[in-house]
Amino acid sequence: MRLSKTERRLRIRRRIRKVSSGTASRPRLAVFRSNKEIYAQLIDDINGVTLAAASSRDKDFSVKGTKIEIASQVGKAIAEKAKSLKIEAVAFDRGGNLYHGRIKSLAEGAREAGLKF
Repeated sequence: MRLSKTERRLRIRRRIRKVSSGTASRPRLAVFRSNKEIYAQLIDDINGVTLAAASSRDKDFSVKGTKIEIASQVGKAIAEKAKSLKIEAVAFDRGGNLYHGRIKSLAEGAREAGLKF
């Protein structure tokens, strides 16, 4: 039986989540990509708390350009929020998506702004 695209992505997502979890000192950087927008969250899995979030839908976010450029700016925004919380290292959770395109752009933007993963 052949898996659909979403079933395949969810299977990969579960496989990633088995091994990566976030703590208060090293939270999980979870990325969600929809067709139009991109979202990033810093999650402490031990306490079940979202520490910070950034997305291309935020009211103070006004970057225009391609989706890849926007994803890079979201990565920089989440890294700035992490720095304000004194977080330097994170565990990257690509959410079942390939490390390519917008996901890669967000990760590189976060790295440029100083996050380590």
